[in-house]
Amino acid sequence: MVKALNEIKSSLGWRVVYSWVGDDPCGHGDLPPWSGVTCSQQGDYRVVTELEVYAVSIVGPFPTAVTNLLDLRKLDLHNNKLTGPIPPQIGRLKHLRILNLRWNKLQDVLPPEIGELKKLTHLYLSFNNFKGEIPVELANLPELRYLYLHENRFTGRIPPELGTLKNLRHLDVGNNHLTGTLRDFIGNGNGFPSLRNLYLNNNELTGVLPDQIANLTNLEILHLSNNKMIGSISPKLVNIPRLIYLYLDNNNFIGRIPEGLYKHPYLKELYIEGNHFRPGTRPKGTHKVLELPDADSFA
Repeated sequence: MVKALNEIKSSLGWRVVYSWVGDDPCGHGDLPPWSGVTCSQQGDYRVVTELEVYAVSIVGPFPTAVTNLLDLRKLDLHNNKLTGPIPPQIGRLKHLRILNLRWNKLQDVLPPEIGELKKLTHLYLSFNNFKGEIPVELANLPELRYLYLHENRFTGRIPPELGTLKNLRHLDVGNNHLTGTLRDFIGNGNGFPSLRNLYLNNNELTGVLPDQIANLTNLEILHLSNNKMIGSISPKLVNIPRLIYLYLDNNNFIGRIPEGLYKHPYLKELYIEGNHFRPGTRPKGTHKVLELPDADSFA
């Protein structure tokens, strides 16, 4: 543990080093634990269970030595200037529950080894430069609740296998270069049993808004803005009982909005601008800008 953290210390730079004093990262005698380091007692040993070093302008590649901290439950390096790929050794952190790397300059494809983090509940990789396809191995994370992949350069189709994640509540893949259809993604609609928030905005999705979307009965936010979707709006949307925000703007939809959506007891906001709806089709709500929940509030 000490060797691993000293390797990390040497790679992170002076902004962190000045507060990491003493030989014991967990603190010893009058010396407190190193800043951002949380330890727990396991038998006769103390082990590092949380490492939070964020917003300190760390520059350079992902510190691979972190993957030697095998008892880590939380790794938070967000809002730095990390570059390069996430190393495949990330799969060694079998106890990790929260991985927050958002707001860096990380790139390349996501390593499939992320799918080995079986206890992961929160994965924040937004606002980086990741490319390639979203790895299907993310469907191997049975505890995953929050998946943030927006503002990257992902291409290809969204893996429909993500629908097998029984605990997934929030999925954000907005602002990428994703293709395919919503029907391919949700299939018959029997997946995603816990999904509340689905952000697919600002991609290159095509095809219609399928009836099967109504089978996602826990949806509260459906964000489809700025894609290339076509066809009329399924009246089955009315059957999503707690739908609050529906964003359809800037696609190629036609026809009318089902009247039931205007009478829906929960629906507050309906965005329809930038389509080919019939004249007189109207939006719903006050059209405030939707504020994304802060990732830290889930951590």
